Amino acid sequence: MFTKHTYDSGKPGPHLLITAGVHGDEFESISAIHRIQTWIQDEIVHGVVTLVPVVNEAAFLRGHRTADDGLDLARTCPGNIDGTVTEKTAHELSELICSADYYIDLHTGGTRISVAPLAGYVLHPNMEVLEPTRQMARAFNLPIIWGTDWRLEGRSLSIARDANVPAIYCEYLGGAQCSIDGINAYEDGCKNVMGWLDMIVHSQPEPLIEHFVEDPRPGAGHLQINNPAPFDGVFIASVSLGDSISAGEIYGTLTTMDGTKSVELIAETSGIVILLHTFPGVNTSDPLCVIMSEQG
Repeated sequence: MFTKHTYDSGKPGPHLLITAGVHGDEFESISAIHRIQTWIQDEIVHGVVTLVPVVNEAAFLRGHRTADDGLDLARTCPGNIDGTVTEKTAHELSELICSADYYIDLHTGGTRISVAPLAGYVLHPNMEVLEPTRQMARAFNLPIIWGTDWRLEGRSLSIARDANVPAIYCEYLGGAQCSIDGINAYEDGCKNVMGWLDMIVHSQPEPLIEHFVEDPRPGAGHLQINNPAPFDGVFIASVSLGDSISAGEIYGTLTTMDGTKSVELIAETSGIVILLHTFPGVNTSDPLCVIMSEQG
């Protein structure tokens, strides 16, 4: 269902899997893997690296988040080998994740959403898995590290969780662009993890981490359920990614298509804005804003 490239050093070491394009409109992640493909074979000294530039090829060819069956691949794992195109892809991805020793899943907000640069992971109940996962997130070296509820299902990281594979997902902007800064950060982050694992010769950079938050509350990390749009309309944000906001403050306005109704949208929690719906046209239940609590 997708093309993968495997690079073997011929020497003992871990198997690191890096995927991009789980959603078909997330281009910084895809372009970062394209860059890694140009140098990894010459630089790998221990272990095996597997790269998947576009997991969801059917969605990519549509220029859309999902394939034509409408299923979200990031909610469909472990999939079904006899199912729809997304279910088959989820099955193949799940099998590949289970073959790895470490896993990095690169994402962006796609064409409609922007996400602050972050490395996230599930708060695995097994400390022998959780601790190297934390270390991998730190090594990747994005400004935000966010550990969240381990019980969410259907995701690539839930497959890694069940297989006891240390795994992180990363986010970097989106918003219908392909940020050069995002590509650079993802390439550098993957190098940092490979260096941490002694797979390549690489000196770790100065840390860029600004926020380290672990939030074990049920549902924490489920971006799509936060601050849903109450109706179809035009959303105008009054905050930016990275802003601090307090409960009770306005984060934007939503106006109906015909302009007869407009509401101010009020934050229910305090924290850091890490996601915004940057495409102004929204549908009922679309996530408009995610606020990461700094309390955990």
